[in-house]
Amino acid sequence: MSGYETKALTSETWDAFADLCARHNGAGMGGCWCTWFHRETHSAPGTSPVPRSADNSRDFKRRLVETGHAHAALVFDGEVAVGWAQYGSPDELPGIAHRKEYLEWVEVLPDYRITCFFVDRRSRRSGVASAALGGVLKLIAAAGGGMAEAYPQDTPGKKVSATFLYSATRGMFERAGFAYQRPKGKNHCIMRKVIDPG
Repeated sequence: MSGYETKALTSETWDAFADLCARHNGAGMGGCWCTWFHRETHSAPGTSPVPRSADNSRDFKRRLVETGHAHAALVFDGEVAVGWAQYGSPDELPGIAHRKEYLEWVEVLPDYRITCFFVDRRSRRSGVASAALGGVLKLIAAAGGGMAEAYPQDTPGKKVSATFLYSATRGMFERAGFAYQRPKGKNHCIMRKVIDPG
């Protein structure tokens, strides 16, 4: 992890993010471009609805970034982005899985959701996801802190393909100080951490 640097996803870092997505056919999930969790409303605030498709996901994500409605910590190895972790408010990222079940039990919505990780296939199992999570925590602290919530895989002792680790693992979040709350769906759980202002 020592050689990695994290930066916020902004218009200035968009090209590095886009290059990483393009190297992986839109970063999985049918060319998602890390838009899946944005899509409950299928549109950015103040815009017309956008149908979900691989063809328009890139432009949709770019509009979200340019208007300040998409947040992520990008991990750089030198000048090249090799991974990211997406985060944002519940309004920004409404499209979590098992949402109905989740809302039946939640008492207070978090300030931030950490929903998605992606790592370049050439850099997997080298600490990129942990670096991305560290970057997210720093960015949240810099924005004033608050309650952060994540939905990682909870499959202790089972080997899981990297394809299905888009939400990372319970163990990684535990090492970062997150506390287990309860299960969510079949293989995931809810974890929370209060992040102090930085």
